[in-house]
Amino acid sequence: MKLFITLSIICLCWIVLAQSCMRFRTSDSDAQIDFAKHNVPFKAEYFTTGNTTIHYVVSGNDSTLPTLFFIHGSPGSWDAFDKYLQDSQLLRKYRMISIDRPGFGYSEFGNAQNLNDQAAEITEVLRHIQNGRPICLIGHSLGGPMVVKLASLNTTLPITNLVILAGSVDPAEEKPESWRAPLDRTPLRFLVPGAMRPSNAELLMFKQDVQEMPADLAKVTCRVLIMHGTVDDFVPPGNALYAQKHLTHAKEVQLVWFEGQRHFIPWEKFTDIRDALLQLNMNP
Repeated sequence: MKLFITLSIICLCWIVLAQSCMRFRTSDSDAQIDFAKHNVPFKAEYFTTGNTTIHYVVSGNDSTLPTLFFIHGSPGSWDAFDKYLQDSQLLRKYRMISIDRPGFGYSEFGNAQNLNDQAAEITEVLRHIQNGRPICLIGHSLGGPMVVKLASLNTTLPITNLVILAGSVDPAEEKPESWRAPLDRTPLRFLVPGAMRPSNAELLMFKQDVQEMPADLAKVTCRVLIMHGTVDDFVPPGNALYAQKHLTHAKEVQLVWFEGQRHFIPWEKFTDIRDALLQLNMNP
């Protein structure tokens, strides 16, 4: 009986604590302090569209520059790209914005949405922040199919470039994961900590969302840079080849391989990616 009570208490504590840890997000006040240490102007914004409020941050002072718009993977939040937003070379050339996708960070945390619903809401943010100058959408992991979806939906916005970092776009590479459904659709979901819960939910939905990728890729007309690690075991390298093959109407497609790199190239290959961003051709 004592063992049962002990285990019940442990389980209850875990259920409570699980939702307060592993949220993968930085508060605006902590971010403000961090950016101030680097002497980088920082602003946090909240934009409401429909029933969803999207949190995003802006770095730099010049609002008239072309925009780099960063979109994180799953799980994650805007601060996945904080090093880019603080980079002095990028700041001289671009206005930089990084968002919390719906369900993560401070954008309706915990309320996972499918790719289409997220894209519709992020589209409203893009329309809100656009200044008439070129926009480059940069997406890592699940942010990869998101930037493809956004470009396919927003042909009237000045989106001149996509950068897909280890993006998941190939339906055939999305293997069945039978364990995800029980973790999302049974009481077991209460044992999943922090941002891992909405991540599991959206990845479960992504099994269907990814079926639209061939059509979305074919609608992209801007320049596209694909960057992928050769030994990525989260998003297999075949995704990069698939994107290259199906971007049939893109103005230009460039594929860069990072030899021996796995999935975390935004951090492990920061200098290479930063330099590639500096060299983008963002002419309409």
